[in-house]
Amino acid sequence: MAAIIYSLCALTALMCAWMLLRTYARSRYRLLLWGGLCFVGLTINNVMVIMDKLIVPNIDLSTWRLVAALAAVLVFLYGLIWDAE
Repeated sequence: MAAIIYSLCALTALMCAWMLLRTYARSRYRLLLWGGLCFVGLTINNVMVIMDKLIVPNIDLSTWRLVAALAAVLVFLYGLIWDAE
C-alpha cells in the first residue's frame, strides 16, 4: 500500500510541474515558471522517498530528500520575492 501512495504523490507532483511549465510556455507569466520548477524539485523529493523507503531501505537518504525539498521551496520563494510583477 505504501508503494502506491508514494507513487501517486510523485505522479501528482510531476503532473503539477508539467501543467505549470506548459502554461508558462504559452503565457510567459514568470510565477508559473517558479511554481513549475518548485514542483520539479518536489517530484525529485518524492522519487527519493520511493528510493529511500522501498528500493534501498538500508541506505538513509533523508538528508538528500530534505535538501531537494529545501531547494524546491527556495526556488519558489526566490520567484515570489524577486521576480514578482
